[in-house]
Amino acid sequence: MLKIIRTDSLNEDFRELVRLLDAELSIRDGADHSYYAQFNKIYLIKNSVVAYLGEIAVGVGAFKKFDDESVEIKRMFVRPENRGQGIASAVLEELEKWAKDLNFNFAVLETGKKQPEAIRLYQKSGYEPIPNYGQYKAMENSVCMKKKLGSVDILNCH
Repeated sequence: MLKIIRTDSLNEDFRELVRLLDAELSIRDGADHSYYAQFNKIYLIKNSVVAYLGEIAVGVGAFKKFDDESVEIKRMFVRPENRGQGIASAVLEELEKWAKDLNFNFAVLETGKKQPEAIRLYQKSGYEPIPNYGQYKAMENSVCMKKKLGSVDILNCH
């Protein structure tokens, strides 16, 4: 059974999975990796989650304040052998819930064109493309997205 805990970037399981993420991204991003890496430092991230199957950490994600209304989703990763099991969706949902609990209304994120499975996850989760922001404005490989948190309206059927 999947268990997700809220923690921070000092959590050793979080740090270990981020090391695996960085190794994977260095291959996928190629020459662009060093540019992106400077914006993905994990020290002092107060809002991160770790997903466990049993005692094994299988997925992570984090967010940081982007502006007064928004958080930026960061460091999403699931071990390759655990992909396709809904773990990334569960991690993302927990991050969004936590951000909403802290009274943020939106989530933004940046991912890469060389990560089509991430793009599909975010689209499936209700994220919509926006113009590239901040340090990603000039990056051809970047895809930026945004979602309104808690915007699902459920019809009450009797």
